[in-house]
Amino acid sequence: MSKDNPPRQKEEEEPPEPALGPMGFGILLGTAALYALYLVVPLVFGGPYNMRFLAGPSAFVPIAGYLAIAIILAVWPPTSRWGAGLLIGLGIFTLLGGGVCVGALVQMGG
Repeated sequence: MSKDNPPRQKEEEEPPEPALGPMGFGILLGTAALYALYLVVPLVFGGPYNMRFLAGPSAFVPIAGYLAIAIILAVWPPTSRWGAGLLIGLGIFTLLGGGVCVGALVQMGG
């Protein structure tokens, strides 16, 4: 190796990604939006006993819309990380929501 051509190791390294990045923001935004929809909005509109818009099959309409948007974003290359984060956020929402539901049922059964 001559002195004129130093190794190009520094040029090939990619810069580190930000701490949270688009996927992390998608996870946080998606999970927070779903919990806000299903927990905060009913409380604002009169408490848990006055939420007819989330009763029965209509409860799945917001999740279906969220899932459609997340899949579209996940398959489009420029926004694939956002979409992946939204899909992971949906999974977190489902797992934590199931845990909260089971915990509430156990307390009622006493």
